[in-house]
Order: sequence, then structure tokens, then C-alpha cells
Amino acid sequence: MTYTTLGVDPAQNETVAAIEKKSGEPNNFLRVMALRPETMEAFLKLYGSVLGPGTVDRRIKEMVYLAVSYVNECAYCATHHEKTARKAGLTGDELHDLRFETNQNFTAKEQAALHYARELTRTASVDDGVRHRAEEYFPPEQFVELTMIVALANFTNRFNNGLAVPLEH
Repeated sequence: MTYTTLGVDPAQNETVAAIEKKSGEPNNFLRVMALRPETMEAFLKLYGSVLGPGTVDRRIKEMVYLAVSYVNECAYCATHHEKTARKAGLTGDELHDLRFETNQNFTAKEQAALHYARELTRTASVDDGVRHRAEEYFPPEQFVELTMIVALANFTNRFNNGLAVPLEH
């Protein structure tokens, strides 16, 4: 038994139905999360607040989300965020660099964000040197937002991996 068979039918949840209609695709993540509809609604607000317009530019948001998803080996999140990363302007070479952590095509600011995100993901802590390097490029409000992106990606990665949410076909 998979959680998609246990997940909510979009016909039973207006929010899931509306999101799937807008995207034109099923969303197994939301179908499963809709088993707790009040929590799903709160999550969607948080997700939009963190990944929507903010102080950190879209490109860096997607880079960081993908870097975390690759570290956590979350195929579900990586697959979905590879699409949004391309929309944010990342190239195939840059996606390759993110996946294999070569960082060859990124600015010093982007590299600082990636090192911070990966270390925080791997250890749930960050060496002072890594933190200070990232803080050099991101003023306090951006640094908090950057940390929220890392935390949110880790949340969705663990949700999808823990429940073995399958990719949509």
C-alpha cells in the first residue's frame, strides 16, 4: 500500500483540486498531505511565504532548494524543483554542478549559500566559518530567509522520503 492510494482524491479537497487544475498535473505530495487538511493549508501558506517573493532572489532560492534535495536524495523534490529552477534561469550545466557539488558555474555569493545549505542539511548545524562567509553576502533578513528555505526543503524532503511519495507519471 502506498500513500498515494491513501491520499485524498482531489474531488474531495478543493485546494488540491484547484492546484492540480492550475498546474495541469496531479500532485502526490499534496494529495498525501491533504490527509491532514488543516495542516496542508497552513503548510501552503508557509511554503508560499518562503518560496514566493521575498528578499532572496528566485535563482538562489531554487539553487538552495535543489542542493538540499540532492543531499537528502529526495527524487520527488529534486524532480519538481529542477523544473522550477530552469524557469528561474538555471542551465543544464548549473543543475549538473548542483547535483555533483562542483559549484564551478556559481558566483561567490551563490557558493556561500550552497555551502551553508549543504552543511546545515548534513549536520543540522553550521561551522562558524561557513556561517560567517554566507553572512558576508546576505544581510540579516536575507540570511533568515535563506535559512528558512533550507529548513523548508529539509521538511518536504523528509516528508516525501519518509512516506515514499512517488513521482507522478
